[in-house]
Amino acid sequence: MSRRLLILVALAAVIWAWFGLGLGRYLSLDALHQHLDTLVAQRVAHPLAFAAAYLAIYVLTTAVSLPGAAILTLAGGALFGLGWGVLLVSFASAIGASLAFLSARFVLRDWVRKRFGARIAGIDAGMARDGPFYLFALRLVPVFPFFLINLAMGLTAMPLRTFYWVSQVGMLAATAVYVNAGTQLAQIRSLADVASPGLLLSFTLLGLFPLAARAVVARLRARRLYARWPRPRRFERDVVVIGGGAAGLVTSYIAAAAKAKVTLVEAAHMGGDCLNFGCVPSKALIHIARVAHQTRRAAALGLGLAPPQVDFAAVMARVRAAVAEVAPHDSVERYTALGVEVVLGRARILSPWTVEVNLSDGPRQISTRAIVIAAGAEPLVPPIPGLAEVGCLTSDTLWSLREPPRRLLVLGGGPIGCELAQAFARLGSQVTVLEMQPRILLREDADVAEVVAQALRADGVSLLTGHKALRVARDGARKWVLAEQAGAQPGEQVEVAFDTLLCALGRTPRTRGYGLEELGLPLTPNRPLQVNATLQTLYPNIYACGDVAGPYQFTHTAAHQAWTAAVNALLGGWWRFKSDLSVIPWVTFTDPEVAHVGLNVAEARDKNIDFELTRYALAELDRAITEDATQGFIQVLTVPGKDKILGVSIVGQHAGELLAEFTLAMRRGLGLGAILGTVHPYPTWSEAAKATAGVWKRAQVSPRTLALAERLWSWRRGEGWR
Repeated sequence: MSRRLLILVALAAVIWAWFGLGLGRYLSLDALHQHLDTLVAQRVAHPLAFAAAYLAIYVLTTAVSLPGAAILTLAGGALFGLGWGVLLVSFASAIGASLAFLSARFVLRDWVRKRFGARIAGIDAGMARDGPFYLFALRLVPVFPFFLINLAMGLTAMPLRTFYWVSQVGMLAATAVYVNAGTQLAQIRSLADVASPGLLLSFTLLGLFPLAARAVVARLRARRLYARWPRPRRFERDVVVIGGGAAGLVTSYIAAAAKAKVTLVEAAHMGGDCLNFGCVPSKALIHIARVAHQTRRAAALGLGLAPPQVDFAAVMARVRAAVAEVAPHDSVERYTALGVEVVLGRARILSPWTVEVNLSDGPRQISTRAIVIAAGAEPLVPPIPGLAEVGCLTSDTLWSLREPPRRLLVLGGGPIGCELAQAFARLGSQVTVLEMQPRILLREDADVAEVVAQALRADGVSLLTGHKALRVARDGARKWVLAEQAGAQPGEQVEVAFDTLLCALGRTPRTRGYGLEELGLPLTPNRPLQVNATLQTLYPNIYACGDVAGPYQFTHTAAHQAWTAAVNALLGGWWRFKSDLSVIPWVTFTDPEVAHVGLNVAEARDKNIDFELTRYALAELDRAITEDATQGFIQVLTVPGKDKILGVSIVGQHAGELLAEFTLAMRRGLGLGAILGTVHPYPTWSEAAKATAGVWKRAQVSPRTLALAERLWSWRRGEGWR
């Protein structure tokens, strides 16, 4: 018999004895009055044994969450007096509560976490930060049933030690009141005589004390934090936004729409990395490369087209033209017309209320009520020996190329590396991807990444996974990287020659060079600024959003956070909103695309969350067949036995567009049943979502139900029940 089952059986036995044998009648006020003299005599005759028995009964009652703790507390005062009564009841109640806490944790927590893992993670974070305050407040208010508090806290990650001492201290006030009342037991005819409305109101006000005290402490801490900075009497602006990328632009737009005075400071390019170096130019390049690839495959479709001749200079000119076409959306002129003061210069935060901008005619200082840091991120260039001397391109600098790289070596097999490797291979370069991890696209499930790996190899990309770059070297015009394969013999190295080296190892937040060090703003381990749920930094009037705040480095996430930062910067002190990143989709724009939202299989297993997996092959979709794009699949994780979506991974053509319906469903709490019940036009790619829901629905029907249905139809046809 497992320990969990043993505990459940023991609890069931105690509860049965309590209710089935009527043991509860002995823990009533009438019974206490009736037997008080006998109990006092027993206590006088055997003081230690009687106290031990009382302690054991109290601990057992609270550990099993049986009713009667209030009567036992009154009995403590009647039998032992105020001093010893408070001492015995205080320890007995805290020990019993801790046992109930441990029982809930041991028996129920794993099951709860498997079913509600994503929500529990957020609760755990909140409990780690504020749990003792909330528990202390609840313990001070006897209106809340203590046994429910014990069980609920057992499901969280609160340490037992914290739970015990907070409970011991928090329940002391109510314990003293009830024990003191017990010393006057003869005057008590019901518990209402003890817990009067006035007393309960007093306890409720007392319970608010730790929360109020916490707010006062936070205010005092903030005053001490701001003490060394002179606060202006008046402010020129409501908000100063540092950075003109996606996060900064949206923040400025929202502030201006609310008729606030907002200044946007941008050091280099309006539109930030996404417009100038990332999303827009890379997708334009990927589109051109896909057209070249499709032209080469024209013969398979019955078209007699000649292989394309790539004019690389013209290709890059078209990429720049695409950027130029989008640029007016993010221009100084547009945002000035919207009411934003746009200042082109390098910002430096001098104090929590002052930003200095270096302009051509000298520095300008701007006073502001709030600051929003939206400085973005920059390519990560690793400290590999020889790299600085040989040189490399990044996703920011490769757009200056005018001639195609003959041999391109890409360091990094993440989304950026895979997207650019495939594009350049389709445009005629000989491409090698060097990845230290055992496979590419490590954040995706292995079977999803393998579909992309096969596509890259089919395009001529050489994948060297499990290889760590040791150093970069050159001899005249010849350049190479020395790499070591995981599991290789010591000293066994691989030499990879290249003409152009592209570092695609991700991006690192811009947190240096504009005053954060002087302010002492703390960073998280991977260098984003440390912010709370409302995107506040260490200083409550300084906010951060986008890549510089993390945890995601997506344009759409930056825009989503920007709304929160803008509203909080304007309403700070009155009202605050929390940033909700619970449902964040992302897409890798390889061919086939990879789209993802929520949990994937690997994450669910790592977090010990139970799930059912539904998989639909795009080879079954009529529209995919007509477009000769049957490679890939959709897989959905759902709560076992339910249609609630935990996560979706899609690999295939138009995966990014297909993901939108699942993302909306997750965001609005809709399940696969809602998708199945929605009419989708035929033949479209969107039908893949409904078909996936259909696969899930068929899996929910039990064989026994189908066998029974078969017999029923047989009987209705007049063939008898068989």
